[in-house]
Amino acid sequence: MTAPSIRRALRLLPPCATTGIGSLPHTQQELALQMALQVDVPYLPQLPSDHPSELMIPSALEGLPGMSFDGEGLCLVDMETWLGQREGFGMSIEVALQSGALEAFEPSSQACRAWKPFLWEVETRKLPFAKVQIAGPCTVRWVAMASTGKPASEVEPLDQQIFRLLLAKSMALVRAVRKAGATPILFLDEPGLYALDRRNPRHLLAMQELRMLALAIQREGGLVGVHCCSNTDWQALLELGLDVLSIDVRLSLDAVLEEQPAFWSFLSCGAALSLGIIPTDLASSYQVDELVEAVEAGLRATVPASDFGAVLSQMLITPACGLAMRSVVDSERSFDELRQAQRLLRQLAAAEPAPSPAHAP
Repeated sequence: MTAPSIRRALRLLPPCATTGIGSLPHTQQELALQMALQVDVPYLPQLPSDHPSELMIPSALEGLPGMSFDGEGLCLVDMETWLGQREGFGMSIEVALQSGALEAFEPSSQACRAWKPFLWEVETRKLPFAKVQIAGPCTVRWVAMASTGKPASEVEPLDQQIFRLLLAKSMALVRAVRKAGATPILFLDEPGLYALDRRNPRHLLAMQELRMLALAIQREGGLVGVHCCSNTDWQALLELGLDVLSIDVRLSLDAVLEEQPAFWSFLSCGAALSLGIIPTDLASSYQVDELVEAVEAGLRATVPASDFGAVLSQMLITPACGLAMRSVVDSERSFDELRQAQRLLRQLAAAEPAPSPAHAP
């Protein structure tokens, strides 16, 4: 399946569809699932509050020989152990990718307790869409450390095996959701892209690999997004061929809109922004209507008036980031405010004239 054909599935989403970034603060899986199923695009909840193995990097690197992690989710790869098992582990990845038998690379109950129950809910409820997520290859390789003291990205054989592992895990997630009957939306979580520097040859290669991973997911029948809750080189991301770009609105919407040629080309190909419109920083002070007004002002300054309603309707909306470090009460409030923002955004979109076919993105 090609990128343009799978991207057409975005048009089937309800206007200003709600979803979540992934992590929740719950300790009870059932309550977390209940919350994750109450949005327009149900999402896989990850629950690291009392299980550090569900934190972003340890979960993504599950199974890598020699990998250990601490309570903060910082990962270290013991090089002696990895070197001893490198060849056999690498062969298992390649066999799985070539055969399509990827079940071994789905999350275990340690990496994501809600994985199997979530798939059961997707299949039982006959959900049209389901969102899953995994830490992206740039962030994982720039953050994980080898026991030699170097980042994994600077140990070439380890760097490449981690990329192949994340490819297998991403494909496994997408294939399992498709088997359950839903169209998968896979977000690659890439907060580490704040460090992206296109003058660095290693970073240029990492971006090409990110493009390759996105294309592989699309060919597997999944929609692919990148979530970056930091500022970065937005033009580089907009030009990756993604279906969705997920951002923190307060931090990054203006910066994204400044890349006008790249931004409009992104939308014109049928892709969409996912607006992290509800702040997740506890120190933030805001009113939901003011957040919506800021989005409206930014888009009206960038998008042709004839297309404003259609562009706004196609966007997804989320909390700005994961909610694992918040309380359950805080997370409930975030989703109540998200639904409030959705009502306001839908009213804005509905008040606009329909775009002409010549201008529709």
